[in-house]
Amino acid sequence: MGTLLALVASILASILFPLGLLITFILNLYKRRWKFSFKRLDDQFLSIATSIDSSGNVVCKDLFNWALINKKGYLFGNRKETISSVLGKNQLHGTLSWCGKLIAWILDAIDKDHCFKSIDEMI
Repeated sequence: MGTLLALVASILASILFPLGLLITFILNLYKRRWKFSFKRLDDQFLSIATSIDSSGNVVCKDLFNWALINKKGYLFGNRKETISSVLGKNQLHGTLSWCGKLIAWILDAIDKDHCFKSIDEMI
């Protein structure tokens, strides 16, 4: 049942996500006109990025556990946690592989201390 639901969810997302973003953009532009808030739209894109990030943590958990951390590392795969949070925890404990260090370095270059700032202590 999980396989079928994942397939249906993927198909619906590929159709509805672009449509939803377009409608959001049009409604913001129409309703607010000159008051159009790019900050509000940017906040929505940040929420989308975080959702994709958490999904990627689940979808790619085996790949990431194999390629980005050593055997004693904090594992990927928790659906309530982002990839960046797991990278940050492994960065903190020195359990990233060379590939994990490279990805963390790239993220930290884009946003200073991104992985450390992304650590979710509630998980």
